[in-house]
Amino acid sequence: MRPATLTAAAVTTVLGVGAAAAVAAGRYASHVALKEPSGRPLPADSGITVHATAAGQVTLTRSFATLRPGRYGLVADGVHAVIGPVIEHAPHAPDTVVRRLERVNRGSLEPGLTVRVTPQLHSGDPSSALGLDHQEVEIPGELGALPAWFVPGPRDTWVITVHGLGTTREHPMNVMTFLRDLRLPVLDLAYRGDAGAPRSPDGLAHLGESEWRDLDAAIRFAVRYGAEKVVLHGWSTGASMALHAAVNSALRGRICGIVLDSPVLDWVTTMRALATAHGVPTALLPLAVRAAQGQTGLHGARLLDGSLAPALHVPTLIFHGPDDTLAPWQPSRDLAARRPDLVALHPVPQAPHAAMWNADPVHYEEALRRFLTPLM
Repeated sequence: MRPATLTAAAVTTVLGVGAAAAVAAGRYASHVALKEPSGRPLPADSGITVHATAAGQVTLTRSFATLRPGRYGLVADGVHAVIGPVIEHAPHAPDTVVRRLERVNRGSLEPGLTVRVTPQLHSGDPSSALGLDHQEVEIPGELGALPAWFVPGPRDTWVITVHGLGTTREHPMNVMTFLRDLRLPVLDLAYRGDAGAPRSPDGLAHLGESEWRDLDAAIRFAVRYGAEKVVLHGWSTGASMALHAAVNSALRGRICGIVLDSPVLDWVTTMRALATAHGVPTALLPLAVRAAQGQTGLHGARLLDGSLAPALHVPTLIFHGPDDTLAPWQPSRDLAARRPDLVALHPVPQAPHAAMWNADPVHYEEALRRFLTPLM
């Protein structure tokens, strides 16, 4: 049965049977939201069809996703391609849009293929995708060995990058060449639930609240192998992991800066958005939230409970925008307003979740350069 059919049946069961069924339905709905295979694009913006391809261009179904400015990946089973800006004057039907086709990394874009848009531009590893020398390393974590890519650099300030929802450690490669050009070593982490990394004990994502301990292990690894200071750069739940580490890590004194792209600061809102995107009926959302809290130990708005802002002790740069429907940007605005001495917010309009660089790479990298220069 399809998830929407199952959840509709679950609603009927809740209404007809009572409390026990409500618990079961809530558990089902929370699993739908949190048990997403690692790296699978988020379910929003689905149903985009490839209508045609030509030299350097691709015609896609017209939607909010395909009209956004910037550069994005297109993915389907066995397919990964990169698209650039809309080609305004290219002939097309009213229900389609033509974008520049930069490259096809894997597979082929055939008419009729259904694809999803992702912020992840690169496929492979830093050597094969970017031509960067790198090492495959294993980081000892509390659940087992964590695979990571290490791109060496001469400075003793390392940048530890952490992907988030719907992506893999290939996502931080968007900024890896930029960081290499600043001569900064980069440690790009795969954490619990990722391919090649240990599973979470309950098989569910905890939206950063337990995963941050894998980032803590990466900080220990960096210090052990020569880092005097570290900058944490996280996207989505990876950004939330960075905040948890900055407040709770025993090595937080080594953290000299934090870069947050689309941080998940209000897990309840994000949980509801994930469940809705997976077809969970509105009537089940409160049950899903309660079940998720019971199953995973998530604690409401822990990152918004008032203790975070005073606990921050290092410069923090936030990239976020009003069009993020998965992690609303108001909590980012509030955090920046509460700590203007440390936190700078760089708004990015017309950018989906965790795609602030994609929407405006030039201004993103300039803001990042200005932030990182004093920390090197």
